[in-house]
Amino acid sequence: TVFNSLNHDMTLTEFKFIWYMEYSHRMWGRVVGLAYILPAAYFWRKGWLSRPMKGCVLALCGLVCFQGLLGWYMVKSGLEEKPDSYDIPRVSQYRLAAHLGSALVLYSASLWTGLSLLLPRHKLPETRQLLRLRQFAHGTTALIFLTALSGAFVAGLDAGLVYNSFPKMGERWIPDDLLAFSPVLRNIFENPTTVQFDHRILGITSVTAVTVLYLFSRRIPLPHRTKMAVTSLLAVAYVQ
Repeated sequence: TVFNSLNHDMTLTEFKFIWYMEYSHRMWGRVVGLAYILPAAYFWRKGWLSRPMKGCVLALCGLVCFQGLLGWYMVKSGLEEKPDSYDIPRVSQYRLAAHLGSALVLYSASLWTGLSLLLPRHKLPETRQLLRLRQFAHGTTALIFLTALSGAFVAGLDAGLVYNSFPKMGERWIPDDLLAFSPVLRNIFENPTTVQFDHRILGITSVTAVTVLYLFSRRIPLPHRTKMAVTSLLAVAYVQ
Protein backbone atom coordinates (compact mmCIF):
# COMPACT_ATOMS: atom_id res chain seq x y z
CA THR A 1 0.00 0.00 0.00
CA VAL A 2 2.75 2.42 0.96
CA PHE A 3 4.68 1.61 -2.21
CA ASN A 4 1.67 2.22 -4.45
CA SER A 5 0.65 5.51 -2.83
CA LEU A 6 4.00 7.12 -1.99
CA ASN A 7 7.07 5.36 -3.38
CA HIS A 8 5.93 3.93 -6.72
CA ASP A 9 8.86 5.61 -8.48
CA MET A 10 11.52 4.06 -6.22
CA THR A 11 14.08 1.93 -8.06
CA LEU A 12 15.47 -1.37 -6.83
CA THR A 13 18.88 0.28 -6.28
CA GLU A 14 17.32 2.96 -4.07
CA PHE A 15 15.48 0.33 -2.06
CA LYS A 16 18.67 -1.73 -1.63
CA PHE A 17 20.47 1.32 -0.19
CA ILE A 18 17.82 1.67 2.54
CA TRP A 19 17.70 -2.08 3.14
CA TYR A 20 21.48 -2.39 3.55
CA MET A 21 21.57 0.56 5.95
CA GLU A 22 18.99 -1.15 8.17
CA TYR A 23 20.65 -4.57 7.81
CA SER A 24 24.09 -3.17 8.68
CA HIS A 25 22.68 -1.44 11.76
CA ARG A 26 21.11 -4.69 12.97
CA MET A 27 24.25 -6.72 12.36
CA TRP A 28 26.42 -4.11 14.09
CA GLY A 29 24.06 -4.17 17.07
CA ARG A 30 24.42 -7.94 17.33
CA VAL A 31 28.22 -7.65 17.14
CA VAL A 32 28.11 -5.14 19.99
CA GLY A 33 25.96 -7.56 21.99
CA LEU A 34 28.42 -10.38 21.47
CA ALA A 35 31.32 -8.06 22.36
CA TYR A 36 29.64 -7.57 25.75
CA ILE A 37 28.30 -11.02 26.52
CA LEU A 38 31.10 -13.35 25.34
CA PRO A 39 33.98 -11.67 27.24
CA ALA A 40 31.72 -11.24 30.28
CA ALA A 41 30.94 -14.98 30.32
CA TYR A 42 34.65 -15.80 29.90
CA PHE A 43 35.80 -13.48 32.71
CA TRP A 44 33.00 -14.75 34.95
CA ARG A 45 34.01 -18.38 34.39
CA LYS A 46 37.66 -17.56 35.07
CA GLY A 47 36.72 -15.94 38.39
CA TRP A 48 38.23 -12.59 37.43
CA LEU A 49 35.17 -10.54 38.44
CA SER A 50 34.60 -9.23 41.94
CA ARG A 51 31.12 -9.41 43.44
CA PRO A 52 30.27 -5.74 42.70
CA MET A 53 31.66 -6.11 39.17
CA LYS A 54 29.45 -9.16 38.58
CA GLY A 55 26.39 -7.03 39.31
CA CYS A 56 27.67 -4.31 37.01
CA VAL A 57 28.38 -6.80 34.20
CA LEU A 58 24.92 -8.35 34.55
CA ALA A 59 23.31 -4.90 34.39
CA LEU A 60 25.29 -3.93 31.27
CA CYS A 61 24.55 -7.21 29.48
CA GLY A 62 20.88 -6.88 30.40
CA LEU A 63 20.86 -3.34 29.05
CA VAL A 64 22.42 -4.56 25.78
CA CYS A 65 19.63 -7.10 25.33
CA PHE A 66 17.00 -4.51 26.29
CA GLN A 67 18.47 -2.11 23.71
CA GLY A 68 18.06 -4.70 20.96
CA LEU A 69 14.49 -5.41 22.06
CA LEU A 70 13.68 -1.70 22.00
CA GLY A 71 15.13 -1.46 18.49
CA TRP A 72 12.80 -4.20 17.25
CA TYR A 73 9.85 -2.58 19.02
CA MET A 74 10.71 0.78 17.42
CA VAL A 75 11.03 -0.58 13.86
CA LYS A 76 7.78 -2.51 14.30
CA SER A 77 5.91 0.78 14.76
CA GLY A 78 7.03 1.94 11.31
CA LEU A 79 5.66 -1.18 9.62
CA GLU A 80 2.17 -1.01 11.08
CA GLU A 81 -0.64 -0.14 8.68
CA LYS A 82 -2.43 3.02 9.84
CA PRO A 83 -6.01 3.09 8.49
CA ASP A 84 -7.19 6.32 6.84
CA SER A 85 -3.65 7.72 6.96
CA TYR A 86 -1.74 8.88 3.90
CA ASP A 87 1.17 10.29 5.87
CA ILE A 88 4.76 9.25 5.19
CA PRO A 89 5.38 6.02 7.15
CA ARG A 90 7.70 6.58 10.10
CA VAL A 91 8.54 4.95 13.40
CA SER A 92 6.96 6.19 16.62
CA GLN A 93 8.86 9.19 17.97
CA TYR A 94 8.26 7.86 21.49
CA ARG A 95 9.93 4.54 20.71
CA LEU A 96 12.74 6.28 18.83
CA ALA A 97 13.45 8.44 21.89
CA ALA A 98 13.40 5.37 24.14
CA HIS A 99 15.82 3.54 21.81
CA LEU A 100 18.21 6.50 21.69
CA GLY A 101 17.93 7.10 25.44
CA SER A 102 18.76 3.52 26.33
CA ALA A 103 21.73 3.62 23.94
CA LEU A 104 23.06 6.74 25.67
CA VAL A 105 22.62 5.14 29.09
CA LEU A 106 24.41 1.98 27.89
CA TYR A 107 27.30 3.96 26.41
CA SER A 108 27.66 6.20 29.47
CA ALA A 109 27.53 3.27 31.90
CA SER A 110 30.11 1.36 29.85
CA LEU A 111 32.45 4.35 29.68
CA TRP A 112 32.06 5.09 33.40
CA THR A 113 32.74 1.43 34.31
CA GLY A 114 35.81 1.24 32.07
CA LEU A 115 37.32 4.51 33.31
CA SER A 116 36.64 3.53 36.93
CA LEU A 117 38.76 0.41 36.40
CA LEU A 118 41.53 2.02 34.36
CA LEU A 119 42.02 5.34 36.15
CA PRO A 120 42.53 5.80 39.90
CA ARG A 121 40.03 8.03 41.68
CA HIS A 122 41.42 11.42 42.69
CA LYS A 123 41.43 12.10 46.44
CA LEU A 124 40.33 15.73 46.59
CA PRO A 125 39.30 17.72 49.66
CA GLU A 126 35.50 17.99 49.77
CA THR A 127 35.25 21.78 49.66
CA ARG A 128 31.98 23.64 49.13
CA GLN A 129 33.14 24.78 45.67
CA LEU A 130 34.00 21.23 44.60
CA LEU A 131 30.62 19.97 45.81
CA ARG A 132 28.83 22.71 43.86
CA LEU A 133 30.88 21.93 40.75
CA ARG A 134 29.98 18.24 41.01
CA GLN A 135 26.27 19.04 41.45
CA PHE A 136 26.33 21.45 38.52
CA ALA A 137 28.11 18.85 36.38
CA HIS A 138 25.41 16.28 37.20
CA GLY A 139 22.69 18.81 36.35
CA THR A 140 24.39 19.65 33.06
CA THR A 141 24.59 15.93 32.24
CA ALA A 142 20.85 15.56 32.78
CA LEU A 143 20.18 18.62 30.62
CA ILE A 144 22.31 17.27 27.77
CA PHE A 145 20.55 13.90 28.02
CA LEU A 146 17.15 15.63 27.81
CA THR A 147 18.35 17.67 24.81
CA ALA A 148 19.42 14.48 23.02
CA LEU A 149 16.03 12.87 23.70
CA SER A 150 14.27 15.95 22.30
CA GLY A 151 16.40 15.47 19.17
CA ALA A 152 14.90 12.00 18.78
CA PHE A 153 11.43 13.58 18.71
CA VAL A 154 12.66 16.03 16.06
CA ALA A 155 13.90 13.13 13.94
CA GLY A 156 10.81 11.00 14.52
CA LEU A 157 8.45 13.77 13.39
CA ASP A 158 10.72 15.22 10.67
CA ALA A 159 10.33 18.43 12.69
CA GLY A 160 13.59 19.81 11.32
CA LEU A 161 11.83 20.41 7.99
CA VAL A 162 9.22 22.78 9.46
CA TYR A 163 11.51 25.80 10.01
CA ASN A 164 15.05 26.14 8.64
CA SER A 165 15.94 29.64 9.84
CA PHE A 166 17.81 30.66 13.00
CA PRO A 167 17.53 32.25 15.50
CA LYS A 168 13.97 33.11 14.43
CA MET A 169 11.50 30.46 13.28
CA GLY A 170 10.31 31.94 10.02
CA GLU A 171 9.56 35.59 10.69
CA ARG A 172 8.76 35.14 14.37
CA TRP A 173 10.62 34.38 17.60
CA ILE A 174 7.66 32.32 18.83
CA PRO A 175 5.69 30.64 16.00
CA ASP A 176 1.89 30.98 15.79
CA ASP A 177 1.24 27.22 15.74
CA LEU A 178 3.29 26.48 18.87
CA LEU A 179 0.19 25.31 20.79
CA ALA A 180 -2.00 24.27 17.86
CA PHE A 181 -2.79 20.77 19.22
CA SER A 182 -5.28 19.95 21.96
CA PRO A 183 -4.78 19.12 24.78
CA VAL A 184 -1.82 21.48 25.29
CA LEU A 185 0.53 18.79 26.64
CA ARG A 186 0.26 16.89 23.35
CA ASN A 187 2.15 19.70 21.57
CA ILE A 188 5.37 18.89 23.43
CA PHE A 189 5.56 15.41 21.93
CA GLU A 190 3.50 15.48 18.72
CA ASN A 191 3.49 19.02 17.29
CA PRO A 192 6.52 19.33 14.94
CA THR A 193 6.74 23.10 15.50
CA THR A 194 6.76 22.76 19.29
CA VAL A 195 9.19 19.85 19.17
CA GLN A 196 11.67 21.87 17.09
CA PHE A 197 11.17 24.94 19.31
CA ASP A 198 11.83 22.91 22.48
CA HIS A 199 14.93 21.32 20.93
CA ARG A 200 16.33 24.75 20.03
CA ILE A 201 15.74 26.08 23.56
CA LEU A 202 17.23 22.97 25.17
CA GLY A 203 20.25 23.10 22.84
CA ILE A 204 20.98 26.75 23.62
CA THR A 205 20.48 26.07 27.34
CA SER A 206 22.84 23.08 27.21
CA VAL A 207 25.63 25.08 25.54
CA THR A 208 25.12 27.87 28.08
CA ALA A 209 25.28 25.41 30.97
CA VAL A 210 28.48 23.82 29.63
CA THR A 211 30.04 27.29 29.26
CA VAL A 212 29.13 28.21 32.85
CA LEU A 213 30.49 24.86 34.05
CA TYR A 214 33.79 25.55 32.28
CA LEU A 215 34.10 29.07 33.70
CA PHE A 216 33.23 27.84 37.19
CA SER A 217 35.80 25.04 36.96
CA ARG A 218 38.53 27.60 36.16
CA ARG A 219 38.12 29.08 39.64
CA ILE A 220 38.82 25.77 41.41
CA PRO A 221 42.18 23.96 41.68
CA LEU A 222 41.52 20.72 39.78
CA PRO A 223 43.73 17.85 38.55
CA HIS A 224 45.03 18.12 35.00
CA ARG A 225 42.83 15.23 33.84
CA THR A 226 39.69 16.96 35.10
CA LYS A 227 40.66 20.26 33.46
CA MET A 228 41.18 18.46 30.15
CA ALA A 229 37.77 16.78 30.47
CA VAL A 230 35.95 20.08 31.08
CA THR A 231 37.81 21.81 28.25
CA SER A 232 37.01 18.94 25.88
CA LEU A 233 33.36 19.12 26.90
CA LEU A 234 33.28 22.83 26.07
CA ALA A 235 34.89 22.26 22.67
CA VAL A 236 32.55 19.41 21.73
CA ALA A 237 29.47 21.40 22.87
CA TYR A 238 30.36 24.31 20.55
CA VAL A 239 31.21 22.00 17.65
CA GLN A 240 27.84 20.28 18.16
